[in-house]
Order: sequence, then structure tokens, then C-alpha cells
Amino acid sequence: MTNPSLTLVCNDVIACLIHGQEGGTTTSSYQTIFRDSCTHGDVSPTLSRHFDGYTLVDEVPPMAPSFGRVEACFINKDILVMVHSSIKHHHPLKIYFESSTDSSLYSGADVCPLGQFPCGNLSVCLPQLYHCNGVQDCANGADEENCVDNSGWPHLFDAFMKKNVEESKECMLDVFPEVCFCEARRVNCNKKGLLSVPAVSSNITSLHLEDNRIKRISKQAFSGLYSLRRLFLSQNRITSLKAGIFGDLSNLEWLILDENRITSMRQKSFEGLKSLFFLSLLNNSLESIPKKSVCLEMPRLNWLELEGNRISSLWVSSFQNCTTLTVLDISVNKFEEFSSTMFRNLLNLKQLNISNNPLTHIYDDQFDMFVNLQSLSIEEVEIPNISIQMFRSLSNLSHIYFKKFEYCGYSPNVRSCKPNTDGISTFENLLANIILRVFVWVVAFIICFGNIFVICLRSCIASENQHHTMAIISLCCADCLMGVYLFFIGAFDIKYCGEYNRHAQLWMESLQCQLIGCLAMLSTEVSVMLLTYMTLEKYLCIVFPFHNYRAGRKQTLCYLIFIWVLGFIIAVIPLWDKQTFGNYYGRNGVCFPLHSDEMEKPGARCYSTGIFLGLNLFAFIMIVFSYTSMFYSVQKTAKTARQSVYNKEVSIAKRFFFIVFTDAMCWTPIFILKILSLLRVEIAGTIVLWVVIFILPINSALNPILYTITASSFQEKLKLCLKAKCKQAGLRETSQKVSEVYQNPSAPP
Repeated sequence: MTNPSLTLVCNDVIACLIHGQEGGTTTSSYQTIFRDSCTHGDVSPTLSRHFDGYTLVDEVPPMAPSFGRVEACFINKDILVMVHSSIKHHHPLKIYFESSTDSSLYSGADVCPLGQFPCGNLSVCLPQLYHCNGVQDCANGADEENCVDNSGWPHLFDAFMKKNVEESKECMLDVFPEVCFCEARRVNCNKKGLLSVPAVSSNITSLHLEDNRIKRISKQAFSGLYSLRRLFLSQNRITSLKAGIFGDLSNLEWLILDENRITSMRQKSFEGLKSLFFLSLLNNSLESIPKKSVCLEMPRLNWLELEGNRISSLWVSSFQNCTTLTVLDISVNKFEEFSSTMFRNLLNLKQLNISNNPLTHIYDDQFDMFVNLQSLSIEEVEIPNISIQMFRSLSNLSHIYFKKFEYCGYSPNVRSCKPNTDGISTFENLLANIILRVFVWVVAFIICFGNIFVICLRSCIASENQHHTMAIISLCCADCLMGVYLFFIGAFDIKYCGEYNRHAQLWMESLQCQLIGCLAMLSTEVSVMLLTYMTLEKYLCIVFPFHNYRAGRKQTLCYLIFIWVLGFIIAVIPLWDKQTFGNYYGRNGVCFPLHSDEMEKPGARCYSTGIFLGLNLFAFIMIVFSYTSMFYSVQKTAKTARQSVYNKEVSIAKRFFFIVFTDAMCWTPIFILKILSLLRVEIAGTIVLWVVIFILPINSALNPILYTITASSFQEKLKLCLKAKCKQAGLRETSQKVSEVYQNPSAPP
């Protein structure tokens, strides 16, 4: 094979993806290794540098790394430069090159790191946060382009909506209906109650027949209208299109048939439309389109609108030879699946809309052929098998639309992804709400400080009821874990600040997310079970005061250990079987499995329901029943009971009532949310975030105050302890002074 050659012109750029080492660390960078601005005196204004087959004639400057490997080089992002040898320090880079349009050889998504996009054809990548922020961050201004997704429309209007300023407004037609309005060579017959296509002059260029009562179009309706360029037939009652009715419209560019009753597209229905650019069949009743390619009759078709029909399947050959098609809208139909080769011929497609279809599966290579695609809409479509590989080849994609924000993490190199938040996280931050981003640290600190303070005090101050103290310390430990969980969420929010979408998917699937989610579940379940245990213990003491139901020290310790082991098992089970539970804790950015959705595995949904609406709801009912019985018993025996022990138990029960009341205030919204999610009621992510960050952990913050700090018996013991410490400190000071006097008898008093 002969070696090719290439001549570069002014401002051409050669850039390479280079892997090297610096200080023992492997580095990867996309570096511009050659750029000529044609400022040399001996260089012509049109030709700059010349390559032969393998070596740069002009020596390339040495690379930054002392040694390295070049993965690939590119000339202006269009021509692939294959590497012939590795980089050697102070040696030119030897390369050979070949022209290539194969997108598999180059993808902007592969060059830029996750969460970044390229600056047009420059070797610079920027975070998605810089896209359309009002500041020109790219040298060529590419970051401020495509701010609005108008793919297709600018070209459409530039090509066909420009009016000739010299064209007269005076009617230039001899024949047109009297009820219609004529201007130049355009006729407007909208809302005139017409039953058929009227006769018009052959030199007409635009005909508007919208919102009439036309049911059928005869074969002679458009005969001789060779100059017609735009035809509008929307909002009529047309049911079918006969073969050959557009035979004479060889110059027609727009054909609008929206909101009719067309049920099928027959073969040769669009025969003769050799110049047609835009075909719209929006909101009809189409159930199929011909097996033979639609572009055989319309070779210049650029925009095809099939939204709002009843099409359930397409032939692979339906879009064969559609090399000029750039916009395809097949949304709001009845497609359940597209074959993996359905769109293989649409290499020049720039905008694709497949939203609102009952799709059950999308192949990993479904979009691989869309090398020029700029806008992709998959709204209201569940994608259970979604992966980064599915969108990896879409190097020119700038706008993508999903049903859920979590899908955006699978297209980290797209400039704009909608929805840009799920109420929990945003493109930029793990926590969407700035108030909660601050509040998560405040709540975490209050929880940890309060519970650790109580643990220390309870450990230092002796108590008559050691069994009760053991349970309270155990509960403090469980509540403290919720504070640790919130600290981790706050820390990772700071870590991913400004570029969360770049790490979103990796974060939710990471071991760290699974572990802190497991920690939060352990905290909530152990806390609920401990409160239930302590409530039942008080219930037996108050309702049955003369029965010996008190547990001993060993028995209490066994109960506590059992509760912790059971809580640990509940939290860890979802991590054992990924096949059954899927990514149980990684359903959202805060790693807590509160809200169910359609993509959740049945096993995970059943397990979550069993925990929140089974175990936790049962515990809540038990607590409510126990305290109701306790207060009934107190009211019944209050006049006759005089035992000091009994009074002490009653005061403890009252204090625990407020603890349970706060738990009820926190858990009731959780029960409601879980029920609504099972009923498939749409729940805003913001509500879930407030529940997880504020409502769920708030009782962990209040419990130390309720069951220790505000307890009168504990306050009395604390005062006695402080007085004893003060007396002991005073005695030490007095003895120290006495010893000083005896040691220095001559010292003045």
C-alpha cells in the first residue's frame, strides 16, 4: 500500500491523546502538538506544512512527558492520524495518517473526561457547568453555542422562510376562490368551510387550506401546479392519500397534513415529490408506513414528522437511502421495540424524538450510527438496561431528554440533559437545595454532639436502673449512626460540588454509597426496635406493677445484642443478592431506599415494603397501643397508688411518651410516602430529600434532650454530682494551703 500524503492549510491543528508518566504517576492529556498560523515569511497564505507518508517534515516539538504512548491523533477532528511509534524525549513524533469518517475511530466523548464537553474542534474540554453560563470559556466560543435546542429549525427557516423583500403584495394569480385571501402568489383559504381542494392558478407558490372540511383529495386536485412550494392541509378530515395525487408537485418543499384522519401511507402516495423537504403527519391515525423506503419517492426529504399516530412497528427498509433526513419525530406512537438495525441508514440525522412510546427495551448499540446526532429525546420512556455505552458514540450530541434525572448520569458528555434535577440532586450538586446542603451539616453535628454527650453523662453518673441506662446508651449509639450518615452525605456533596453529574452513576453504584445507605438503614431499624423494646418494658412495669416482669442484666444485654444483630441483618441483606435487589441503596444520590419506582426490582420493592410498612408500622402500632394502655392504667390507679417506685415509673413513661410522639411525627410522613410510591403516585424528589435529611433524622437529634437532659431525676443526679465535684475541689484547695503554711512557718499570714 502506498503511503498517503497531506498538505495542511493555515490554522490547521494536530492534537493527540497522550498517555505518559510524571513523577511516577500515569497521566493522560489531549495535547495540541502542531498548529501553524501562517505567519512564516516563506510560507504561502494558503499552504502551511506538508506530510509525507510516515514522518512530519517539520519536526514536532518534544512532548511534555519524558516518555509515553500516543493513543490517537486528529487533524481538526476530521482526519485520523494513526500512531507509528511511541514518543521519545527530544525526538519528533513519527506518524502516518489516513482520511476517515468512521466515528468508532474517534469520539469526542472518549477524548473528554466524564462530565465534560469539547470546545468545538479545539483540544480543550470544559465541565458541563460552563455550558451556556453567559461567559465565553472556550477560545472559539463553542461553549455558548447550542444553548437552545433548535436542531433542525434554523436550517428549515433559513432555507424556506426567508421572504423576498422585492416581492409585491399585490395578487399575481388569475384563478383563486373569492372567499380566500391572495397575496402575491400565495393563497390563504383557512377556516372557509371548503369541502374540496379549490381550483387555483398554476403559478401559485403557497396554498393554505387549514381547518376546513376536506375529506378526499382527487387525483386532479393539484394537476399543473408545478410552481407550488408549500401546501398546508392541516385540521381537515382526510382519511387516505391516493397514489399519484401529488404527481405534478415536483417543486413542493413543504407538505403539512397535521391533525387529519389518515390511517395508512400507501405505496406511491408521495410519488412526484422529488423536492419535498418537510413532511408532517402529526396527530393522524397512521398504523403503518410502507415497507419500501419513503425516501425513494422523496429523495430530498429532510424532516419527517410522525408524532401522535398509532404506529407500532417499522420496517428496516422504511428509511433506506434516506441520506438527507436530519429530523425524525416518531414520538407518541405505540412502538414497544426498535430493531438494532432500524436506524442504520440515517447517518446524517441530527434530531431524533422517540418519546412517549411504550418501549420495553433499547439495544446498547441502538444509536451507534448517529454520528451527527445533536438532539435526542427519550422522554416518558423507562430504560431498565440503560448504560453509558448506549450513548458513547454520540460525539456530537448536545441535548438529550430523559424521563428521569438519574438517566443523565449515563450521558456525562452531553452539554445539556433534561430533567436537570430530580429534586434530590442536580447536574452540579449531590444535594439540590442550598438550604439542605447547609442543614445536613447542622443536623449531623446536633445528632452526634447530643448523643455522644448523653453517652458520656450516662456512663459517668451512676443510676439505680442500670438496665434502663444500658438501653438508653444503646439507643444513643443507634441515633449517632444517623449523624455519621449525614456527615458522609455532606462530605460527598462537597467532594462532587459543581460536577456531580460527572460522578453520579459511579457514586450511586459505588461501595461507599452502599455502605452509608446500609448505615442509615441500620440506624433507623435499631432505633425503632429499641424504642419498641423500652416501651414494652415500661408497659409491663406500669400496667402490671406487682408482677415480676423485670429483665435481669444478662437478659437485657441479650435483648440489646439481638436487636443490633437483627438490625445489621436487615441492613446487609440487600447487599448479598444483586440479582434480587439490584442497586438497592443506589436509587438516588442520598443512598436511602425510601421511594419506589418502576425500575425497582420486585424483590427490592417487596423487601422495602416489608421493612417500612411491615416491621416499622407494626412497631409504631405497638408503641401507640402500649402508651394508650399505660395512661389508662395511670388514670385508673392514680388515686390509690402511693408507692414511690410506681411514681417514678409513671414519670419515665410520660417522658417516653414525648419521645414516641416525635417518632410518630417523623415516621407518619414516611409511611405515607411509601404507600403513595407503591400506588405509583408521582412524588417530587424535593419531598423525598426533605424527609431523608430533615424529618427522618430529627428524632435522632431530639431523643437525647427528651430522654436524658430534660429528665428531672437525671438533672438532680447531675446537680449532686457537680456539688460533690465542687466540694472535692474545695477540699483539695484548702489542704494545699494548709500544707503551704506548714512548709513556710515564717511566711506572713
